[in-house]
Amino acid sequence: MAGRRRTEFGLSADCDVFTIQTADLRVGPFLAQLTIYMASYLVTGGAGFIGSHVVEELVRRDDRVRIVDNLSTGKRQNIAHVSSVEFVEGELADLEVARRAVDGMDYVFHQAAIPSVPRSVQDPITSNRANIDATLNVLVAARDARVKRVVYAGSSSAYGDTPTLPKLETMPTAPLSPYALQKLVGEQYCQMFTHLYGLETVTIRYFNVFGPRQDPSSPYSGVISIFISALCEGRQPTIYGDGEHTRDFTYVANVVDGVLRACTAARASGEVINVATGGRISLNTLFTTIRDLVAARVDPIYAAPRPGDVKDSQADISKARRILGYEPIVSFEEGLARTVAWYRDSQATVA
Repeated sequence: MAGRRRTEFGLSADCDVFTIQTADLRVGPFLAQLTIYMASYLVTGGAGFIGSHVVEELVRRDDRVRIVDNLSTGKRQNIAHVSSVEFVEGELADLEVARRAVDGMDYVFHQAAIPSVPRSVQDPITSNRANIDATLNVLVAARDARVKRVVYAGSSSAYGDTPTLPKLETMPTAPLSPYALQKLVGEQYCQMFTHLYGLETVTIRYFNVFGPRQDPSSPYSGVISIFISALCEGRQPTIYGDGEHTRDFTYVANVVDGVLRACTAARASGEVINVATGGRISLNTLFTTIRDLVAARVDPIYAAPRPGDVKDSQADISKARRILGYEPIVSFEEGLARTVAWYRDSQATVA
């Protein structure tokens, strides 16, 4: 009998506790029980571009996932391929919706927003409701539900148009648009809830995220998705300004890796952290790169700069490296190739 053991595995009815029972046959009836708790995650805006990628990775890891989305910019088709996910449709600007969504969750990835500078300039009231009122409701609901940590989607637009590059988290903020101000208020609310109520929060500042499922049909979409769709269809895309303004274009898989690390990093609570690549590329270079990639033969149309747009943006990611152990996992070139391939596949499916 020496060394013989019998092991039994069981999954609880609510699918969040995994139990291993081991009977040691050398000591008769002794039964050791080891319980492994399966964490639960709420992804607000989980049917949107970035949120759906966070959901996809959590499901790949066999985590328990709930989505809340009002589907104003998100789409059910973004998560149609994902199984075993709970979906709540509703407005987080309604506190009761936020409470229902957060109830029973361990962690919250707050991705929901109207992520557009031009739209916030045109309609600051609606943008404020989605970006500030909803964020405050999520924080109140998370505090009351004793959530372990909230990871908030911040924005590099908070830095404004300061000429200093790269952008450090310790730099003064100078938002130039309602959207930038709203995202900054959201991260300040997060830090206040950490210091005042003890709710752990982390803000991840995004820098021009791109990748599959970014909707090119929206006039407020990211420039890469707009360029790809136009060039694949032989149309001339518009560049606002002279095209020499630069951005730290970041493939979505890098952001997902960063926010998941922020969920559990020991020293991250209360912090604001840049997650990007640490490089920068001009819009003219971006245009020619995509044009060569899709073998198009058109030139861009240049128009007047848009109000609220910053000239240059580049992240310093040393803090993310130090606190999160973060390193970009997909290069700009590889990410661009994946995004073009996805767009072509999606168009072929539609056709």
